[in-house]
Amino acid sequence: MIVRRSAAVLAATVAIGTALAPAAVAEGVSPSPSPSIPSGLYGTTDPTYDGVWRQSLALLAQHTVGVKPAAKAVDWLAGQQCATGAFPAYRADATAKCDAKTMVDTNNTAAAVQALTALGGHDDATGRAVSWLKSVQNKDGGWGYTAGGASDANSTSVVIGALAAAGEKPGNVKSGNVKSGNVKSGEGKSPYDVLVKLSIACDTKTDDAGGFAYQPDKRGKLAANADATAAAVLGSLGKGFVTTAAKPQSYGHICANEEKLTPDLAARNGASYLYNALFKVPYLKSAMPGAKDQPDYGNTADAVVALAAGGYGKYTKRPLAWLEKNSGAWAAQAGPAAYAQLIFAARATGTDPRDFGGADLVKQLNATGPAVRSYTYTATTPERHKNDDKADDKGDGKGFGVWWTVGVCLVAGIGIGFLISARKKQPQP
Repeated sequence: MIVRRSAAVLAATVAIGTALAPAAVAEGVSPSPSPSIPSGLYGTTDPTYDGVWRQSLALLAQHTVGVKPAAKAVDWLAGQQCATGAFPAYRADATAKCDAKTMVDTNNTAAAVQALTALGGHDDATGRAVSWLKSVQNKDGGWGYTAGGASDANSTSVVIGALAAAGEKPGNVKSGNVKSGNVKSGEGKSPYDVLVKLSIACDTKTDDAGGFAYQPDKRGKLAANADATAAAVLGSLGKGFVTTAAKPQSYGHICANEEKLTPDLAARNGASYLYNALFKVPYLKSAMPGAKDQPDYGNTADAVVALAAGGYGKYTKRPLAWLEKNSGAWAAQAGPAAYAQLIFAARATGTDPRDFGGADLVKQLNATGPAVRSYTYTATTPERHKNDDKADDKGDGKGFGVWWTVGVCLVAGIGIGFLISARKKQPQP
C-alpha cells in the first residue's frame, strides 16, 4: 500500500509532464525540510505525499482492534476533504478552499472513505466522497489514480473497498452519466469488468499465470505484478483493507481456466499466483534499479491478507511467521501505515496483533500519533495487556526516515516499473 501510493504519485507526475523528484535523487540534491507536522496527524515525517493515506490506514487499524483515537486525529482526516468530496494526499492549510491546483485523487479518497465509514458519524463526508468517486469512474468501469487517468488494478480495487464499506454494491456501480442516472440495466461497465480484464490467463505457461497486471503495457500486454495482484484479489472479492479469513477453499491452489472468467475465479487465480510467488521463500521480493532483490515486507503483508480473504488461510502460515520474526525494524522505520498493514494481516489470519512475534503492534501504532481516548478490551485481548499505559502524544521520532527521500526513491525505482508493467515483483503504499 505504501509503495502503491508512491507508484501512483509518479504516474500522476508523469501524466502532467513533471518528473522532478526522480531527477532530484539522481542528481544527489538534498530534500527540502519536512513541513511542520500537525498535532493530529500520525507519523513524524513529511506528509506531503502520504498524509491522508497513512492517517486513514492508522485510524482504520485502530478501529479494527478496538482503539478509539483522539478526536483531533479524526478531525484532521475529515478536514482534508475538498468541497467536491475528493481528498488530496495532504493540505497544509485545510481552511483554504481547494482549487484546480489541489491534487485530489481516487486512492486517498477511497482510503479516507474506508476509515471514516468505520469510525462512524461522517455520513455526509463519505457520501460526498463516494459521489465524487462515481463521477470520475472511467468508461471501462475502473479508476486511475487521478480523475480521468487510465484504470489500474490498485486504484480500482481500493475504490471497490470504499464502495463496499459505504454500503454500495460495487458490481452495480457502472460507468455512465452519473448526474442524469441514465445508465440502463445491462449497460455500462463495472469495476469488476476491469479487474477481470487485468487477470492473466492460467494457460500462459509462465510465472505470470493467474496474476493481475497493474495496467496493460503500450501494446496491450499484461505482466503480473504481486502488489497489483494482492490488491486485485481483495477487489475482485468486493473487500476492503480490513477483512477476515474466508471459509477454506476445497479445490487447492490450482490456477483454473474457465470459458467465462468471473471476479471470484479471477480472485482464486490471483491467490494461486501469490501462493506460487511465496513457495520458495516465505516473502515477496522487490528491487531498486541496479540493486539486488530485497524482502518486501508491505507487499508480503498484503499477500497474507489476500490469501486469507480468498479462503487460503493455510498458505499464510509461513509468510505470517516470517513477518512476525522480521518486520519489526521495517515497521519502525516505515511508520503508521506499515503498522496498519501488519495489523490487517493479523486480523485476517486471527493472529493477536498485541503479540505479533512478541511485538505489540497496537501499542506501537498508537505511539505514532496523539494519545488515544480509549481501548475496548475484548475476550481475545491477552490479560497481560490490560494495564498497558496509553500511548504518548507522539512516538519516539522513529519514522519513515524522511518520506520525501524514501518516497522519491521508491517512486523512481518502483513506480516506473508499474507504468511499463515490468515483470519484477513490486513493493507496495
